[in-house]
Amino acid sequence: MKELSLHILDVAQNSTNAQATEIRIEILEDLFANVFRITISDNGCGISEERLNAITNPFTTSRTTRRVGLGLPLLQAAAEQCNGTMTIESAEEQGTTVRATFEHDHIDRQPLGDIVSTLIGLMTGHPAIDFVYHHQVNDRGFTLRTQDIKQELDDMPISDMSVVNFLTEYIQENIHSLYEEANV
Repeated sequence: MKELSLHILDVAQNSTNAQATEIRIEILEDLFANVFRITISDNGCGISEERLNAITNPFTTSRTTRRVGLGLPLLQAAAEQCNGTMTIESAEEQGTTVRATFEHDHIDRQPLGDIVSTLIGLMTGHPAIDFVYHHQVNDRGFTLRTQDIKQELDDMPISDMSVVNFLTEYIQENIHSLYEEANV
């Protein structure tokens, strides 16, 4: 994967497959501490301890269509390549948290990429799931909750093009504002 937003998409898709009703995606960019951290948590079915111990093995997958699962091993490799780590915390029937930490300025750290399209795809592709997106750059943060948006929409679907256009612009503007305020 060439950008971190694709790793986020992969892990979030795992959450949708785990019957999560809420998925939190958090990005922390602490330029002073030189940390770039991605946290994805859900309230899905969780992972057994046995499976959790083998989950970063590429030949461990819950898929029935193929016998390899490269998503988490690739994220782990990307983090470790940038002097970082990846951790997975999970309990059956309680959900899962995947956290990947990178050196922010490491030359091999993949760019965040098109996080806006990733978020829009997740939100419109899984309208029954409540997504919470939080992006923080230094001490400034931006949070988006699809549950709040859905309440304002009444009966209009989140996949309606006018809503998609609004959300795209809203997310872009807020992320741009975070970087602008941090002088990045």
